[in-house]
Amino acid sequence: MKFYSPGKLLISAEYFVLSGAQALALPTQMGQHMKVEPIEEHMLQWKSYDLNQNLWMESSLSIENFEILETKNTPLPLIEKLQVSLRYARILRPDFCKKGYKVSTQLDFDRSWGLGSSSTFIHNLAQWAKVNPFELLNKTFGGSGYDVAIAQVQKAILYSRNQNHPIIEGIDFNPPFINQLYFVHLNQKQDSHKEVVAYNKRPKPSQKLIEQMNHLTADLSSETSLTLFEELLIKHEKLVGNLIGKQPIQERLFPDFEGQIKSLGAWGGDFILSTGKSSPTYFKEKGYPLILPYSKVIAS
Repeated sequence: MKFYSPGKLLISAEYFVLSGAQALALPTQMGQHMKVEPIEEHMLQWKSYDLNQNLWMESSLSIENFEILETKNTPLPLIEKLQVSLRYARILRPDFCKKGYKVSTQLDFDRSWGLGSSSTFIHNLAQWAKVNPFELLNKTFGGSGYDVAIAQVQKAILYSRNQNHPIIEGIDFNPPFINQLYFVHLNQKQDSHKEVVAYNKRPKPSQKLIEQMNHLTADLSSETSLTLFEELLIKHEKLVGNLIGKQPIQERLFPDFEGQIKSLGAWGGDFILSTGKSSPTYFKEKGYPLILPYSKVIAS
């Protein structure tokens, strides 16, 4: 059995999407593969490989309750996350994984990029277990679910949720200024789970603010003018910054940049979106060498 899920980038409504606002999210060309093979041994043998074919998680687990039988050079928290995910998959489907299997996973992207190593894993596991991926996500890593929706639909989406019920609309996102959009890595990884926990302790945005975000998402998803698109990015950064009490990254780190910059996902790490043909030169000079053109990242 082979499974695949693409990674994701959240273009609008970060944080707000946790409160029911509509978000724009895009699938990446890179994702995660999972291969499952039956074996005679009564155990689950698990190996996970990174972008460079390096083994970053290896463990043998019992079939009964996924207890650790053996593990090699793998931090215990990683194994525990795997155990929790497998156990909840069995709760959702009691006959899941009742015989021996050898499982291998392979990432197409660097684990530090924040493109969804957890969400692609959860979606692949849900496909194997034949369970609802959103239920499995809620029981394990948590979050809004937009990343699992991207893995499921594998195209640009407008996403929101009503309570825990996902509302997904596949769209065509192909603005004429794609060749002036870049994704720049900030040389650090943000812990999305911790950001979600911290956000959930804050006062929730009012319905008026959520409606403002919904309008911004709708406009960003359909705008054909780069100048107007950049104006929308400015409004979006101010709205989110006011909500979470953080200064937009362009004001904080790149005030002399001639285009516009927008944080993506959890603020403070992973990728940012930049506009303008000067992006590659500017960010390399600032010490951010990982600059990916839109066409090299987003799945068409």
